Amino acid sequence: MLVTSINKKQLITSLLIPLLVGGLATAINFSGFQEFQSLNQPALTPPPWVFSVVWTILYALMGLSFYLIYESEKANKTLAYSFYAAQLFLNFLWTFIFFTLDNYSLSLFVIILLLVAIAGMIITFYPINKKAAYLQLPYFLWVCFATYLNWQIYILNQ
Repeated sequence: MLVTSINKKQLITSLLIPLLVGGLATAINFSGFQEFQSLNQPALTPPPWVFSVVWTILYALMGLSFYLIYESEKANKTLAYSFYAAQLFLNFLWTFIFFTLDNYSLSLFVIILLLVAIAGMIITFYPINKKAAYLQLPYFLWVCFATYLNWQIYILNQ
């Protein structure tokens, strides 16, 4: 069912949660982001500004997607909520392990778990709201690319 009216408070909350998680991860791991530039980089590594732009868009899409799920009148959303929370946690955890602990092998393991959680989120969102599921596809694709970068950084910086 389509959302017929906008619950502004819930929409703002839904958008703010992932944006704040991303902002907190950035604040906690800021020095690691700077050190990242000194690593041997894979050939496909984008310029630094691309990461902040892409992640801001992806966090906003996460929030909008969650809002569509939350506002849906369909039952049994618990598993979808669980996958959403799991991917947010794993996203934050990966950032800490990669940028602060500089543990590229463990971060590779965590980012693969993150991909699984995102796939689970998309799969559980789809029967509830197809648009919400589709809004997560750029996130899934970007994390696939980030997995490649993590793997290459692990290889190039041993």
